[in-house]
Amino acid sequence: MFVMELTYTVPVEAVEEHMDAHLAWLDGYYAAGVFLASGRKVPRDGGVILAGGVSRAEIERIAAEDPFTVAGVCAYTVTEFIATKTSADLSTVRENPLV
Repeated sequence: MFVMELTYTVPVEAVEEHMDAHLAWLDGYYAAGVFLASGRKVPRDGGVILAGGVSRAEIERIAAEDPFTVAGVCAYTVTEFIATKTSADLSTVRENPLV
């Protein structure tokens, strides 16, 4: 599983110009079952996406195609972790590192 943290590199007003395209991009990966949760950071200097079911290389490719990245208005930090304990709602992404 991955925590994709994005940080705005420009004022939020410049980010807003690309919001519709970013939301459509998010919707596509929710429909594909890759994105599990997302939202704005507080204070609003970026956002966070929880993702799973793909490789590190794939998640890096996905981050690179975000319209925010393409427009140069954010930078991503991706943290991979093994979700060994989850809520029942996220049981499908739970991992067993001993297997």
